[in-house]
Amino acid sequence: MSKIEKQLKKGKAQLRAVTAPKELEDRLSKALDHTPDRRRKSRVWLVAAALAFFTLFIGYHYNTFAFYGKKLIGFEEVMTGTLQDLNEQGMGQIIDESTDLTEGSRLYIDGVMADENQLVLYYTIKNPDGVDNENLLHLRSITGFLTNSYTVSGTAWLNDSKTEIKGMQTFYPVNAFSKKLTLHFSEILDNEKQIERNITFTYNPNKAFRAEFKQSLKKTVKVDKGEVRFQSIIASPTITMIKGRLKVENFDRVPLALEGIDLIANGQPLEQLGSGITTSLRGSEFELRYDALPDQLESLQLVMKEFVGYQPLNEKISLAEIGNRPIEMGGKTLDIQNIHREKDQIKVTITTAEDVMLEGVSLESGGEVTPLQTTVNQKESKQANGDILKERTLVFKTEDPPEHLIIKGMHYMKEYQEKVEIPVSK
Repeated sequence: MSKIEKQLKKGKAQLRAVTAPKELEDRLSKALDHTPDRRRKSRVWLVAAALAFFTLFIGYHYNTFAFYGKKLIGFEEVMTGTLQDLNEQGMGQIIDESTDLTEGSRLYIDGVMADENQLVLYYTIKNPDGVDNENLLHLRSITGFLTNSYTVSGTAWLNDSKTEIKGMQTFYPVNAFSKKLTLHFSEILDNEKQIERNITFTYNPNKAFRAEFKQSLKKTVKVDKGEVRFQSIIASPTITMIKGRLKVENFDRVPLALEGIDLIANGQPLEQLGSGITTSLRGSEFELRYDALPDQLESLQLVMKEFVGYQPLNEKISLAEIGNRPIEMGGKTLDIQNIHREKDQIKVTITTAEDVMLEGVSLESGGEVTPLQTTVNQKESKQANGDILKERTLVFKTEDPPEHLIIKGMHYMKEYQEKVEIPVSK
């Protein structure tokens, strides 16, 4: 057998082994089902010819075609971790829609990844004359059938030639029956004016990821000024969501109080991707967003390592000598940096840990007590050991010489180490 004959025989075997993708088969079958009988015979020949061409095409170009048809290209800078893994597996939906912007720019909707917890949208802004990264878009919401999903977070990356921006934006989940989605966004111009725009694209809800782990929790943890109730966990391929309600009087006294809650899977903490809280007449609802759960889940627990707490102090600090040593109070320290008079005001500059907020602060002078008027000039500084200190100036409206600083209590991030076990079926 000649070399050419061997190659033809090998090629013939490869063609026999290749099958058309299921999506194409379904589309062709549906086309045949809707074809009148008198024309079906000719349609069969057309379909056969199309399949033959498609088979020849993928027989030679199969790897490239499958790769390009399922994987988003060029988003390595904004897509990391779990989302990158899903993209490598070809788990997203290619959209490929675009619309014109001002100054010769164009917005491309490249693709989406969607599940019960969120929709992740990938987009590109291109301009051969250069993209002004100061005039970025504000992607506000996505609407559709029974859908009005607001943005959660996002990130973008400008290439070296400054002609292209690659971005990723997450939204609340869309309705499972939506087949057309509209992205609503604002284009911000140099004069700070905004142009409201939108772009509609086709969406296939059947390709959305299903939840891998879903469970009601109904667990309550008591804290100093109230309670936190964990209600549910929904784990999908892109993210793990914990939802709950809280009734905590001093929740807003400490920034980022929810960051002290860990989700531990198989003994390892998952990365917390964000958190949020909404307050209404019914109370406050919160959500915690973590990375996806591991494939082989053996154990799962919530650990409230830290949360906002309250410590009564009733401290009366002498201002006769300052700056010599830190003042210990309730396990925290306070440094009085300086005191100075300005017209009819006394200003006391102090430094504490970043999570400390003082309550019931007043100034005693000659037997008279003057309540705190306001706090100004707050700033933070990172120390060599990694700690962050918060400096601010306390302002009191009095002309009397200051004698004592009175502090009734403080709000701070308190260590709780409360654990909530989440049953896992094995």
